[in-house]
Amino acid sequence: MTHPPFFRALHEGWTLTASGLAADAPEAVAAPLAAGVPAAVPGEAHLDLLRAGLIDDPFDGDNESAQQWIGDTAWRFSTEFDWTDDGSARHDLVAHGLDTVAVVSLNGIEIGRTENQHRGYRWDVRRALREGANTLTVTFAAPVPEAAARAERDGALPHTNHHDYNQLRKMACSFGWDWGVDVAGAGIWKPIGLESWSGARVASVRPLVGLDGDTGTLAAHIDIERAQGDDPVPVTVTVTGPNGAAVTAQGTVAPGSASAVVHAAVPDVERWWPVGYGPQPLYDVTVKTGTAAWTGRVGFRTVELDTAPDAAGAPFHLKVNGERILVRGANWIPDHAFLTEIDRDRYALRVADALEANINLLRVWGGGIYESDDLYDLADEHGLLMWQDFLFACAAYSEDDPLRSEIEAEARENVTRLSPHPSLVLWNGNNENTWGSVDWSWAHRLGGRGWGDAYYNGLLPEILAELDPTRPYSPASPYSFGDYRYPNDERYGTMHVWDVWNRADYKVYADYRPRFVAEFGFQAPPAWSTLAAVVHDEPLDPFGAEMLVHQKANRGNEKLERGWKGHLPDPRSIEDWHWTTQLNQAHAVSFGIEHYRSLTPHNTGTIMWQLNDNWPVVSWAAVDFAGHRKPLWHSLRAAYAPRLATLQPRPSEESYANAWEGLVPEFDQLALVLVNDTGEAYSGSFTVTREAFDGTVLAKAVVDARVDPRDGATIVVPAEVAAYTDPGAEFIRAEGDGFAPAFHYGAEVLDQDLDPQPYTVESESTADGCVLHVTATSLVRDLFCHADKVDPAARAEQGMLTLRAGESARIRVIAASGDPAAYAAVLRCANDLLGR
Repeated sequence: MTHPPFFRALHEGWTLTASGLAADAPEAVAAPLAAGVPAAVPGEAHLDLLRAGLIDDPFDGDNESAQQWIGDTAWRFSTEFDWTDDGSARHDLVAHGLDTVAVVSLNGIEIGRTENQHRGYRWDVRRALREGANTLTVTFAAPVPEAAARAERDGALPHTNHHDYNQLRKMACSFGWDWGVDVAGAGIWKPIGLESWSGARVASVRPLVGLDGDTGTLAAHIDIERAQGDDPVPVTVTVTGPNGAAVTAQGTVAPGSASAVVHAAVPDVERWWPVGYGPQPLYDVTVKTGTAAWTGRVGFRTVELDTAPDAAGAPFHLKVNGERILVRGANWIPDHAFLTEIDRDRYALRVADALEANINLLRVWGGGIYESDDLYDLADEHGLLMWQDFLFACAAYSEDDPLRSEIEAEARENVTRLSPHPSLVLWNGNNENTWGSVDWSWAHRLGGRGWGDAYYNGLLPEILAELDPTRPYSPASPYSFGDYRYPNDERYGTMHVWDVWNRADYKVYADYRPRFVAEFGFQAPPAWSTLAAVVHDEPLDPFGAEMLVHQKANRGNEKLERGWKGHLPDPRSIEDWHWTTQLNQAHAVSFGIEHYRSLTPHNTGTIMWQLNDNWPVVSWAAVDFAGHRKPLWHSLRAAYAPRLATLQPRPSEESYANAWEGLVPEFDQLALVLVNDTGEAYSGSFTVTREAFDGTVLAKAVVDARVDPRDGATIVVPAEVAAYTDPGAEFIRAEGDGFAPAFHYGAEVLDQDLDPQPYTVESESTADGCVLHVTATSLVRDLFCHADKVDPAARAEQGMLTLRAGESARIRVIAASGDPAAYAAVLRCANDLLGR
C-alpha cells in the first residue's frame, strides 16, 4: 500500500520546565518552572517566560542583565499527543529547527540528539510510537555554559564579544553583538511534527535554471527516499509560466538510485531581472513522484561574478543576464532578537523599507541565520537581490569534527533549500574572518589549529560546485580575490571601511577609491519614542545606566560625540543630543555613499551597514526596531536614487601634472558628477548656482551633461561659481531635469551663518493625519519631522528636506491621533542646533 506523505504538526499542548535551573535564577521562578508553564511551538523559552509573567520585557531597561540566568538554564519542552497507526510504512518525527543542543525523546526512548540550529532533523520513530497517548520531550542544554564547556574541552578559539559563540552552530548574535542584546536561549523555533508515508517521498529538489538564447533551461535535481522496495520511481516535472502556459518533462529514479535529473526547456522564456533593470516573472515548478509532490517557483536568469584583474586592480562586478549591476545595498541582520516573532508581514515591511530607499540588494550577514523563505519569496517578487553569507562571523572556527560535520550538513541543506530563488545571486563564505586572520592577532592564540579557511576555500565551494554551480561564490567579505593579497585592499574585490566610526572623521571616506564597499556605516539612536519606551534614566542622559545598556558598541556614545565634532555644535539638551547624533549619522553615511557612487564605474557598489535592528538600540540602522525610518533612511533614499547628481572635489589637470610620482594630486576644483543607474542615456543641461542663504544668486552657469546608461560622468563646475567668497554664508546648487538637486557647502553647519528659525509652517488636517506646509524664509538644511514624539505610531513621509529661501514643501504625516499643530512643533532642522 502507498500513502502520500502527510505532515501532522505537533504544535499544541507544550509545557516548559527547567531541567537544570541556573543557580542565580530568581527564587520566584523555581516553583512555576518545576510545575511547568505553557509553551508556544514554534517558540522560544524567553517568550514563554514572558507570557507566563515570570520575566519582564527582555528589551526594557536593564532586564538583559537580570535575565542572564535564562541562557544558563537547561530547558525541557514536553507535549502529549494521540496517535493511531494508519498503515503507513514510515512514521518520521521531523524537526525543522531546534535551538540548539538537544536530546529528543519519545515515550522515554531517546530518538535523537541535535547540535545545530541551522538545519533540520528527521528520525524514523515507529519503534517508539504507541497507540493512543504519546509523550514527546525535547531537552536543551543551557547554551552559555555549553559553549564555555566546549571551549574548555576542545580549546578556545579567537572571537569577538564575550561568549564563545563560535563553539556552537547557533545564531551568533543571540549571544549579543555590538548592536545586539544577549538573549541566548533555547526553543523549538521551527515546525515540528510527524510525517507518515509509504512508497517514496521527495526528499529535496534543486531546480537549477539557465538560459539558452530565448529558451529557459531547468534541471530539476530530485532526491527521493524510499520507505520500502526498490522499484523505479517515475518523475514528472511541470513548469508553468506567468501566462499559464505549461511545459512538462518526464524522468525516472532508477532502481538502486535515490536521485534523478529531469530537464525541461521553456521556449520564449521571460527573463527575471533585478529591480530597476526589468520585470520579475516567476514560474511555478511542480515535481511529482507517484503520490508525493514538491512545489516551488523559479525565475529564469543567469548570474556571474567578474573579478578578473584590470588596470586598477580587480573589480567586483555582479552580473545578471550578462548585465553589470550597480549595487545600492544594505546589510541585513535578523529583524528580531527572537526569531519566532518575525512573520511574513514583518518581512514585507522591511522589504518595503529597502525598496522605497532605492536599495536593490540585501546582504544577509553571517552572524545571523540562513534567512527565511518568506524573505526570499518577497525578494523574488520585487527584484530585490540577495547576498547570503554562510554563518561564520568575526571569529575562528574549528575545522575538526563534530563541528565540521554539522557545518557540512547545514550548508548542504540550505544551499538546496534556497536554490529555487532567483533573487539569491551570491553565496559568501564568511564575514571578516579572513581579514581577522591577518589583522586581529590570531596566530598566537590558534596553537597551530585551523581557523576556518578549510571551509571558505575548500568545503563550501566544493558543496556549491556539487549542488548549485549556477551561482557565484566569494570566500569572504572583505576579500581581494588573489593569493597573498591583503584581504581588505581597496584595489581588489570587496572592502569594509571601519576606521570611520572607530577612530576617523567621516570625511575620511573620501580618501578611499574602493572597487566595492560591502560594509561601512555610522551610528545614531533610534526614534525618540523607541528609545524612551525602554530607557528610563532620570534624567535621560547619553551616559545614563539604562542608555548604555542600549548602546552595545565599545565606547559607542563617546564615538558619537567624536563624530559630530567639527561638523555640528555640541548639543545643549538630551533632545538636541538625539537630533544631533541622528543628523550626523545621516550626513556621514550619505557623504560616503555619494563619494563611492561618484567613482562609478571604478566602484560598482556599496552595501551600507545596516538596514534594520533586532531590538530597541543605538545602532547603525536606517530603520529602527519599531519600524521608524530614521533621518538616515531619508538621506539614504536620496543618495541611492537611480539618477544621482552630486558635487564632488576633483583634481585639475594642473594638479595631476604637479603631483609628485606616487602622490595623490590636490583636489582643487569642484565637479558635478552624474550617476545614471538606469537603462536610458541622459543628455541635458544643468544650472549651477552659488547663492547666499537669503536666496540671492551670486554666480550662475549652465553646463551641458551626458551620461550613458549604468555609468557616470564628471563635469567641471566653472570657477566663478565654485569659488566661495564667504564660505559660511553661501552654498552651491546644481539642478537638472530627472535628477534631484545637488548641494555643496563651503563650511560645516557648525561654522555656517544659518538662521536658526528659517521657515514658517501651517498645519492642515487630513483624513489620515495632517499635512505640514513649510515655507523657507532662509536656507533650511535637513528639515525633519519627529512625528513619533506626538504619536509613536505616526510617520512623516518626507524628511531631510533642504529648501532655499522662498521655496515650500509639503510634509505628509500619517497618524491616527494628534493635533496637527503638535506635529509642526516637532519639526527640526540643522539650523536650529545653532540657536536653540
